[in-house]
Amino acid sequence: MSLFGTDGIRGVAGKPPLDSETIRRIGAALVQVLGLKNEPPCFLVGRDTRKSGVWIERELAYGARSQGAKVASAGIIPTPAIAYLTPQMSYTAGIVISASHNSFEDNGIKVFSGEGEKFTKVLEQRVADIVEKNNLNVLVGESTSVEAIEVRSKYLEHLYGLLEKDIHMDGMRVVIDCANGATTTIAPEVFKKLGLDATYIGCQPDGSNINLRCGSTATELLAHTVVEGHYQLGIAYDGDGDRAIFVDSQGHVVNGDAVMLICAKLMKKEGRLKDNMVVATVMSNVGLELALNEEGIELIRCPVGDKHVMEEMMRRNLSLGGEQSGHVIFSDYLFTGDGLATSLNILRAIVTTGRELVDLASELNLRPQVLLNIPVERKVQLHEISEVSAVIKDVESKLGRNGRLLIRYSGTEPLLRIMLEGSDQQEIQRWGEEIAAVAQRYL
Repeated sequence: MSLFGTDGIRGVAGKPPLDSETIRRIGAALVQVLGLKNEPPCFLVGRDTRKSGVWIERELAYGARSQGAKVASAGIIPTPAIAYLTPQMSYTAGIVISASHNSFEDNGIKVFSGEGEKFTKVLEQRVADIVEKNNLNVLVGESTSVEAIEVRSKYLEHLYGLLEKDIHMDGMRVVIDCANGATTTIAPEVFKKLGLDATYIGCQPDGSNINLRCGSTATELLAHTVVEGHYQLGIAYDGDGDRAIFVDSQGHVVNGDAVMLICAKLMKKEGRLKDNMVVATVMSNVGLELALNEEGIELIRCPVGDKHVMEEMMRRNLSLGGEQSGHVIFSDYLFTGDGLATSLNILRAIVTTGRELVDLASELNLRPQVLLNIPVERKVQLHEISEVSAVIKDVESKLGRNGRLLIRYSGTEPLLRIMLEGSDQQEIQRWGEEIAAVAQRYL
């Protein structure tokens, strides 16, 4: 059963696998997989601002409690906060109810181990097998609210502790886009304490406007606000707050590749970049690799997904990794992406170097790149469709050694993702659209 995707369980709220019955079974299965011999497991649950999050939390807790587990709710809180607080407060596991950057109709379930790490594929499969067999005794009844606990202060203390006391940001003018998501409960307090002159957009969640024309995947309003108001930079989070995308003073988007370069250079200078290596996915622009190499830093590539980044970092004991999409992991304090922590590291780089973001980001010379997301009705092996396979081989032949072509299905959405890099922007755009046109006819 393919219950888990690249980032937990995801789907339309109210429809399988996020219908009430399946959610209860998931809660019960988690207890079966994580249950302790001498005491019941304790789960810490957090959610983003989607209206469906409230009832999904109740149903999940019902299933878990039917097997003897204890469940506590942290309420609306960013995903990385749950990842941090779970080991800090000795919970058996942390659970986040969120569909990240997806629209509000979707929702999802992410699980973190007692060590604050994302579930392994082995544990995910064990949960999926139990859910599929459906032999658990989950009583039928009405779900009830979950005990709420106050944990935000502990996470806030953690964030404040990431900066040295001699780092001053008083008066720095920024625009913050909270995507009408989970960071709305945290970000204003953080930046007020740091003394930033901050203007907020996407900070009025109503249960259905999360990621709606705002956030890390829709930066147009952020860029306009920054340029029109003559701000130094803008910061955009996604719905659950585990990624951050930036906009410089000229309105240019500064993505995860640029963030990793800026942070890697500073960390190396300060002796904090372990083995002078950075982990990124196959989607990161080759320009990042070349820029890092010029600084004596090696880029290690891994499959798409911050889970894969984390696993590679752990395997090599490295301190920095991330994705172009804005998931950046600083393993010295957390093994998952944290948009707020990423923001603090970029702000620290600006203060420490005395250079503006537009200047720091300009050191990344990107190769022409095209990213296309094609809606699909089914996900089949592309080599099984001769017409699709033929156009892919043709484009690969045209690219030769001067470019890259990567095609994959999204693990969280019904999309085919096409990425091309080459020497000519118009040329690779045309080739990408050729692949997309053929794929749309058969998928």
